[in-house]
Amino acid sequence: MLAPALLSLAWQQQARAFLICLCVSLASDLLDGFLARRLHQRSDLGAKLDSWGDLATYTALGVGAWWLWPDVIRAEAVFVVVLVVSYTLPSLLALAKFRRLTSYHTRGAKLSAVLMGPAVLLLFVWQASWLFRVATVVLAIAEIEEIAITFVLREWRTDVPSLLDALRPDRSHH
Repeated sequence: MLAPALLSLAWQQQARAFLICLCVSLASDLLDGFLARRLHQRSDLGAKLDSWGDLATYTALGVGAWWLWPDVIRAEAVFVVVLVVSYTLPSLLALAKFRRLTSYHTRGAKLSAVLMGPAVLLLFVWQASWLFRVATVVLAIAEIEEIAITFVLREWRTDVPSLLDALRPDRSHH
């Protein structure tokens, strides 16, 4: 729900407010997933909404980063391209096969999301790119796994923690 606010803040060149709003958005994404698991409130609808929310947030982050820090984006162009392709390709393949976003929430995807939040802050606040580069490599590996999961699954499922889980018969279909 904060994606339009992120875009508005970036358009208005409000970098500090953009980063604060981004932190709130990322923290709420982590918190709602944690609470859904802890309170046993996971559902296919929740997984779909989470995936669409992630897509909106990451799209707003990319567009906003370009508007606010074009020099940083140019300097990290190789990693930005890897990030965009890594995030986009699994989604496109899942849409083609299942007509839905992945919504797998793999361990690798969770790790990359946890790394990417601080990485983006380091990159845009202090122009320190090392963690952004590490997080991008972790994301690329996680998304390769998501592509493999899409090829392995016969029908769409949510919350597939790993390729090994996708290879096992589905005993916990929602």
